Amino acid sequence: MPSRLLKRACAFAVLFAVAQTGFAQTPTTVQLQDLTWTELRAQIHAGKTTAIIPIGGTEQSGPYIAVGKHNRRATILAERIAEQLGNALVAPTVAYVPEGSYAPPTSHMRFPGTITIPDSTFEQLLASAANSFAVHGFRNIVFLGDHGGYQKDLQHVVAQLNRQWAGKPVRAFAPPEYYEASSTGYAQTLRQHGIRDDEIGTHAGLADTSLQLAVAPQMVRLERLRNAPKPGAADGVYGGDPRRSSAALGQLGVDAIVARTVEAIRRDTAGR
Repeated sequence: MPSRLLKRACAFAVLFAVAQTGFAQTPTTVQLQDLTWTELRAQIHAGKTTAIIPIGGTEQSGPYIAVGKHNRRATILAERIAEQLGNALVAPTVAYVPEGSYAPPTSHMRFPGTITIPDSTFEQLLASAANSFAVHGFRNIVFLGDHGGYQKDLQHVVAQLNRQWAGKPVRAFAPPEYYEASSTGYAQTLRQHGIRDDEIGTHAGLADTSLQLAVAPQMVRLERLRNAPKPGAADGVYGGDPRRSSAALGQLGVDAIVARTVEAIRRDTAGR
């Protein structure tokens, strides 16, 4: 064989071997849905026995933030929390949550794009997901809810599951530190950085918008926001002014949420 053809054949063989090796490798991910069932089984056997269920919600967040805000934020934060824990995997994010009535429309349902389900359906969905993970060998089921409206539902589901699992090696948790760090705790941090209460807001204000800029800036219509008049309740912005929002301010909240939640999960699951 001519030397040129031999070199080409050798190069092709090397590239083929590299490609096959790449396809054979388990992806480096904490996202459960990106693994095969055999890869998942191997990771559980190797000690990844904490399942994090991120819970978002599909709702309006003023004129300048996309309606999937909570879903994307919960997904990214859960990934970072799982990576720091080292023994956790992240379930697909729950995007359908209680958001008010639709006959007549109440709360966020008055704005297009919001999706709602009854509290009973929401609780049953979470309990079914948790029982699924328990069957497959997970021992710590952690609910992380990014939305304030269903925090009581989470506590109710956790209490119900732990009664059901009494005497079994599996427990459910919904650490309040996750939501507290993103709401009242984050608001206090913003005040320390000179942000006024009438800017922080409770929904779609500076706090909400800054957090989103830190995790998913493509979901914020920042240029339109900068040049807009101050939005109000008719726009779906409650008690705040998002026009001075920034990713830098949002990162303060992200760091606190991740750190406090990791600490809480480690505390709650210690010795298990």
